[in-house]
This record gives sequence, structure tokens and C-alpha cells, in this order.
Amino acid sequence: MSGVAPAAAPGRGRAAAAPHRAAPVSERTAPPLEPVPSRRGPAALAAARVRGLPLAVVAAIAAAWATAIAAEATGTAEALHHDALLSDGIPSIWAVVGFLAAWQVMVAAMMLPSSLPLVRMFAASSGGAPGRAAAMTAFLGGYALVWTAFGALAFAGDLALHAGVNASSFLADHQWAIGGSVLALAGLFQFTPLKDACLDKCRHPASFMVRHYRRGTRGGFELGARHGLFCVGCCWALMLVMFAVGATNLILMALLTALMVHEKTRPAGRRAVPVTGVTLLAVASVVLAYSAYAASAG
Repeated sequence: MSGVAPAAAPGRGRAAAAPHRAAPVSERTAPPLEPVPSRRGPAALAAARVRGLPLAVVAAIAAAWATAIAAEATGTAEALHHDALLSDGIPSIWAVVGFLAAWQVMVAAMMLPSSLPLVRMFAASSGGAPGRAAAMTAFLGGYALVWTAFGALAFAGDLALHAGVNASSFLADHQWAIGGSVLALAGLFQFTPLKDACLDKCRHPASFMVRHYRRGTRGGFELGARHGLFCVGCCWALMLVMFAVGATNLILMALLTALMVHEKTRPAGRRAVPVTGVTLLAVASVVLAYSAYAASAG
């Protein structure tokens, strides 16, 4: 694991020991490092990932997926789609609240699984401290707040886009290009330095914890918000695709979740990034070409 120096081989000369210096007493403590996972089957690896996690976090993920499935089965997801909420112009405050509530479900179902390594390490680090439940709540609250801000920004951008389409005949005639453009944007973002930089922070939770961990509720909130910023930084374009589609496509929702978990937590995730970018660009080309043909034929 990065950041852990290998032990000296027996039989070799010992380097001169550095003078011992007592660590200052402060609210900052280094978190325990995770053991390197062994080569095990998928079931054993899944069980190992769940072990050590707060039960409330696992329950929240399961409840989010159950809610998404129920919403699609009952047709509620269609009513909370941003296009439906914006069909009559500026939405009411309750429509915005409904969208943000549905957005929380998407974040819990899709993004929280990709952050479980850091959640587990934070739970282990704060387990012996007083107020650990409040610290975990603050950590998750800071993470959710950042993603809520992104969801609100995406909703406001969609509101502006609807206003532009209604005000411009050119945009009204070419609104078929919106879906393909979102896919193309997500594909291009896969090749940017910002994507790599933010993914690097998410792939090394131990280093992130050592640098930014603080005890207490405030420390938990700041850590969660900071992690949320990097998480948004690497996954905003993929979540924008999900925003455009809405929570009505469970297959796409599951595929994007698996992709983001793989990119952020698996050693081979780095190799998947350009493959995903090429795939998204190819799909965008097909969607744009077909949409242009359908618009001209109609």
C-alpha cells in the first residue's frame, strides 16, 4: 500500500535509528491502514467490503436501491424527472424539494458504494472516540451536501436550458442534440487531467485520511465535504448522464454505479477510464447522427 515503507530484510545492516520525538497531543490522529486484500472470490471480497462498515450505511444503500426500484415500478420516478417538473415553467418550491429528495436517493445508491473504503476507515478511526455516531453523521452529511449542491446546480442549468429552448427558435429546432451532447461531454471529460487528479485522491483513502482526518463532528463534516468535492470532480460528468436520463432507467443506473465503483476502488480502474471515454464518444456519435436524421426526416 502506498505510503507504507517496507520492513528491512533480516540479516542486513540496520540504519541508524532516528531520534524518537513524541507526537504532539492534538485532535489529529493517523487512521489505521487497511490490509492489502488477498486473491479471493467475488463473494468473499463482497463480504470483506461490508465487514467493518456501519450498519446504517449499508442499510441506506440498500434502502436507496429499493426506493429506486419501487419508484420505477409505480411510475413515481417519471413524475420526479426534471423534465416533468419543468414542463410548466418555473417549478414550485415543493417540486424542487421533491427533485432534491430523489437526488439523495440516487447519490446514496450510486455514489456512496464507491466511497465505502473511506467510510470504513473513518469508522475505524473514530470508533474509540466519544461522539463517534455524531462524527459519522457529520461525515456523511458533508458528503451529501456537496452532491446536493451539484444536483441543485444541474437542476438550475436545466431550468435555464428549458428557458433558452422556449426563447430561441434555433435551440427549439435543435434540441435533439442535447442528449448526444451530454454523452459527448462525459466522454471527453474522461481524458482530462482533472478526472485523473480527482480519481487519484479517491483511489488512496489511507493517504487522504492521514492528511485530512480530524476528530469530532466538525472534523467529520470537513472530511466528508472535502471527499465529496473530489468525488464530484471525478464523477460529475457520469452523474450528469444519469441526470439527463433520470432514475427511470435502472439498468443504466446499475451500469454507471458499477463503473464508478470500479474506477474509484479497483487497481484496474485506471485502465477503464479511457475505455469508458471512447465508448461514450461512440455512443454520442450514434445518438447525434440518428437524432439529426430523425429530425430532418420529420
